[in-house]
Amino acid sequence: MSHNHDEAGLLAQVRTDLLIDGEWRPATGGGTFDVADPATGAAFTAVADATAEDGAAALDAAVRAQAAWGSTAPRERGEILRKAYDRMIERADDFALLMTIEMGKPLAEARGEVLYAAEFLRWFSEEAVRIDGRYTVAPDGKNRLLVHRRPVGPCLFITPWNFPLAMATRKVAPAVAAGCTMVMKPPALTPLSTLFFAQLMEECGLPAGVLNVVPTTSAGKVTGPLIADPRLRKLSFTGSTEVGRRLLRDAADQVLRTSMELGGNAPLLVFEDADLDLAVEGALAAKLRNMGQACTAANRMIVHESVAVEFSERLAKRMDALSTGRGTEAGTDIGPLIDEPSRAKVHELVTDAVDRGARALTGGELVDGPGHYYRPTVLVDVPAGSRILAEEVFGPVAPIVTFSTEDEAVALANDTEYGLAAYVFTRDGARGLRLAETIESGMLGLNLGIISNAAAPFGGIKQSGMGREGGAEGIEEYLDVRYLAIADPFAS
Repeated sequence: MSHNHDEAGLLAQVRTDLLIDGEWRPATGGGTFDVADPATGAAFTAVADATAEDGAAALDAAVRAQAAWGSTAPRERGEILRKAYDRMIERADDFALLMTIEMGKPLAEARGEVLYAAEFLRWFSEEAVRIDGRYTVAPDGKNRLLVHRRPVGPCLFITPWNFPLAMATRKVAPAVAAGCTMVMKPPALTPLSTLFFAQLMEECGLPAGVLNVVPTTSAGKVTGPLIADPRLRKLSFTGSTEVGRRLLRDAADQVLRTSMELGGNAPLLVFEDADLDLAVEGALAAKLRNMGQACTAANRMIVHESVAVEFSERLAKRMDALSTGRGTEAGTDIGPLIDEPSRAKVHELVTDAVDRGARALTGGELVDGPGHYYRPTVLVDVPAGSRILAEEVFGPVAPIVTFSTEDEAVALANDTEYGLAAYVFTRDGARGLRLAETIESGMLGLNLGIISNAAAPFGGIKQSGMGREGGAEGIEEYLDVRYLAIADPFAS
């Protein structure tokens, strides 16, 4: 069977309508939008384009379903998630192929994302039955204090195109575990992974109205009225800091609970005592995951002057050897970037740095089309003030700057409005602990290039956002703390 036959067969199984109150239905007015393959730029399917009316219907459904869903037994909620985990693992190849078609990442990497995405389903299936509280005696010995947790209520999720499956499960799983209903607005560039996941949740027994999915090209028109609706209790957004700021302003009117996972500008520090084999492998992993289109991607390589030349040359040699191509083709290391504006932005940042005096050891150029490919690039001698050191590079580009002291490295690392992830390569354990406290980031990888784990709290500080996804902390975002004061039971 050819790949194309596999792809056509798979695409035939994916629902492309809206999911509202357990029913797959076309958009009001019947509008659709095209989904394109970034490897060719050609559209291969069309998805229902939700209107403001559809958004309102989705929230109505979530509000109607909330009371019954919130009082469902925790074990029952956990079992649905566990069943979804098992089924996603069984169908991992289908999910991976679908993601590669719509998003471009190589199949091996897409499979990795499916396993990571599924892990949130398994993790929160276990957390559903661990929602606890406490009963204590008041300090004066009289009254009793009972603290318990309840589901926040209907949630709105807005997810990004770069990890279309993991960003969906990372929000849906804790909400399901906590007993919240949801309206989900998947990314217009990559809506199919979310729609396919919603089908799977339905097959696993998630009741009608608990998860509603409204893909749309008019995000503001659909989500704006929902954020302004007093019945919505929570907004979780993953995307750019610029959009996050706007959503926070909108959310302020209803004093909505918010989780914001925003932009990053991750530093990767290589010290003079680093294991360079480990550092080069770690840098490749931290830089090239998803072709560099990750908010956790190493954006700036900050390397000790004594090892900078060797590190740069080894990194350039490894990046130069990578093959670019369609993600479904065997041997492809680097897929296309998501669309033409994204590729143009990457090239603009590289060109700005080179114009200021940076040198490209490898790459630095567009790859002839079709498809939105960019050659993996290593830049050295990048001068301070280059845009590439301040702005998020959503592409396979590694700018390298040097330092001489630990204090200088920390200052360079922290010289950004962002604070999501950071990476450090050193053999000195005490230094690793110091940097965990002095580098301003929500997450730090020590001698590791990939740090995301469903069992750990993912999130940032500064302008990288607020709230955490994953870990024991992840479910707290979907629970309200309630307190019951009980009169002294021994009072006569």
